[in-house]
Amino acid sequence: MTRTPFSARKTLSALVIGLAVAGLAPALAAPVSAAPASAQAEVAKGKVKVDGKLAKDHVKVNEKVDLKGNLKVLDAARSEQTLETVIVQQLQAGVWVNLADTTCRPNGGFTFRLSFSVSATVSLRLYHPETTLYAAAYSSSALVLRVG
Repeated sequence: MTRTPFSARKTLSALVIGLAVAGLAPALAAPVSAAPASAQAEVAKGKVKVDGKLAKDHVKVNEKVDLKGNLKVLDAARSEQTLETVIVQQLQAGVWVNLADTTCRPNGGFTFRLSFSVSATVSLRLYHPETTLYAAAYSSSALVLRVG
């Protein structure tokens, strides 16, 4: 059996411990109270509410129907005059699929003009994707449209 000399074991142990400590040093040097940059950005985002209403709840195939809504900023301190995207989505086979999109100003309104080429009951919702200024938001209830 081969034995490692005592000084070689000591040197190897010191090297392993030194590497472990060197790897932990940056983590230990960071302030404990510092939150990740993404968490800090989340705090700064304003909350919005998106909602809308269909002009009719029953249309014929290929008949156009208006969906009107608004994007409300819930944080009184925020009301930047940027253009924000609003998307109308349809529930298809258990998945929300984007149908159309438009832009509007915060605390402003928007209109979609939709038509469907098949006879069906359609579930729709409005979606505001997350931006650098505002958090993501969905309409609180699905909009149901009967086409036929």
